[in-house]
Amino acid sequence: MKVKVFFGRVLTAVFGGGIAIILFVLFVDREEKIITVKEPGSVQLANLPQNVTGQVDLTLAAESSVKSVVHVKTLYTNEEYQSNPFYDFLFGNSNRGYQQQPSLGSGSGVIISDDGYIVTNNHVVKGSNLINVVLHDKRSYEAKLIGQDPYTDLALIKIEEEDLPAMNFGNSDELKLGEWVLAVGNPFNLTSTVTAGIISAKARNLGIMRDRSLSIESFLQTDAAVNPGNSGGALVDTKGKLVGINTAIESRTGSYSGYSFAIPVTIVKKVIDDLKEFGKVQRAMIGVSIRTVDAALAEDKGIDKIEGVYVAGITEDGAAGEVGIEEGDVILEINNTVVNSGSELQEQVSKYRPGDEIEVLIKRDGKKKQFDVVLRNRLGNTDVIKSRGLAFLGADFEPISSKEKYRLQINRGVKVKNLRSGKLKEENIKEGFIIYKINNTPIYKINDIDEALQNVKDGGVFISGIYPNGNVKYYAFSLKDE
Repeated sequence: MKVKVFFGRVLTAVFGGGIAIILFVLFVDREEKIITVKEPGSVQLANLPQNVTGQVDLTLAAESSVKSVVHVKTLYTNEEYQSNPFYDFLFGNSNRGYQQQPSLGSGSGVIISDDGYIVTNNHVVKGSNLINVVLHDKRSYEAKLIGQDPYTDLALIKIEEEDLPAMNFGNSDELKLGEWVLAVGNPFNLTSTVTAGIISAKARNLGIMRDRSLSIESFLQTDAAVNPGNSGGALVDTKGKLVGINTAIESRTGSYSGYSFAIPVTIVKKVIDDLKEFGKVQRAMIGVSIRTVDAALAEDKGIDKIEGVYVAGITEDGAAGEVGIEEGDVILEINNTVVNSGSELQEQVSKYRPGDEIEVLIKRDGKKKQFDVVLRNRLGNTDVIKSRGLAFLGADFEPISSKEKYRLQINRGVKVKNLRSGKLKEENIKEGFIIYKINNTPIYKINDIDEALQNVKDGGVFISGIYPNGNVKYYAFSLKDE
């Protein structure tokens, strides 16, 4: 009996083991084969997490940069007519319904010196009656407009304070495609907002500036989220250094939808240095009209290689023509920096002032040749052009009311107030005088005065206007000695 029990147990064990082997082969062993499939030897993943983590650690850059970015609030005064049809029917439109309606604007700015200088976009502060700056720690200051440049959409403002957390400048020329950057600003009035992205493109020309002949467009393109209110804020690298000023978004909705654009810090630094020193940007020019070389142009002009910037024309008595650069030449480099588009060439030249000498490498008939070009201003010489703007005139200005327009029977004008030492006082122009035309430029708003004076080329200024008592006056003076 014991022998039967023993052999029964043995058979049971053998049978059970066989079933276990079959199940292992059918299921466990098959799953194990899938798990242990070898990866190709060329794929190495072991070191990636550490490298990637090192590249995208932006915490220090974010913590330092938010302290240098400010909230810029602007106040504008518009006039609206509050109509009363019954009153107008009985008594006529006497303009009693006009009321000043304040409107607010919002943007960002970057502290660039510890004594209160702040850079922002020109479109953030343009035409404003009041500029208010709120720091990261919630302190608030009224800011003074130092200077503005519509051709790069940059403006310099200043608050009276010391020991401010200024942001250090980086080098936008050294940025590479795919490099991580942060956009810091105040979108939708959400203060101290930080978004991250990469450099998607460089030297991007969008054609958004009003005067294509004088504007400088060579934007950094990034996919960091930028929205209304970010304008004037900082684009910073992984070290927290300023590499650009956020300016525009590419969007069909008006909000962020993929790409945003920033002015490179190489342009920013030159513009603000000029505004601080001269009150006006000293814009240098080579004296050529240009086209980017593409396949169609290369075929049409018989250019052997698609590279550089084509010289489509030479400015009469310009710097390029004087040294021997000719129409049909292809500009390859500016001061040893390769330029392959019009925007790249503009960016490089914009770093310099009239009177500076640069090296221009060109290609002509397949051969390379270098020229030393002394840059000139738009008047054709190397002189420093002093500011002819509002500070030069020596007065503050204010819009005139619709009531005053109606009473004086004029449809535009800007009133002189708070006369100081300057050109207007020298010409015996009194406070209260309403300027409605400078040379051939009608004056509707304060910024029109500055723009009219910048367009004076022969030095002669002719001002038309009227005093509040109805006396029409004309003043003429020269800027040639300025």
